[in-house]
Amino acid sequence: QVQLEESGGGLVQAGGSLRLSCAATGRTFSSFTMAWFRQAPGKEREFVAAVSRSGAIIRYAEDVRGRFTIETDNVKNIRYLRMNSLKPEDTAIYYCAADLTMSYPRDRPSEYDYWGQGTRVTVSS
Repeated sequence: QVQLEESGGGLVQAGGSLRLSCAATGRTFSSFTMAWFRQAPGKEREFVAAVSRSGAIIRYAEDVRGRFTIETDNVKNIRYLRMNSLKPEDTAIYYCAADLTMSYPRDRPSEYDYWGQGTRVTVSS
């Protein structure tokens, strides 16, 4: 089993940066595939980024590629989503998710078994 907790959200001006954290307990990140999703008001939850258990495969959504980066602290067992060049359309609640059996990081929310509570990101114009 694994428990996830997101943090690091807040209010930031467009063009600024923010780093979200996803802390895991019960398992190390090497034991599961992990992903970031986000959900804006009135919209479906959408894929942001994902990383395989080994860390060898990292995927990013088209609209965040080049701006967002997944980082891992193996000592603290925390994975980060570093977000640069933030835009107002990045405003959403961000969730981290994990799956213990998934080998290749998938991009659909229904494929992940474990979820954090989310952290809110607001990007002002």
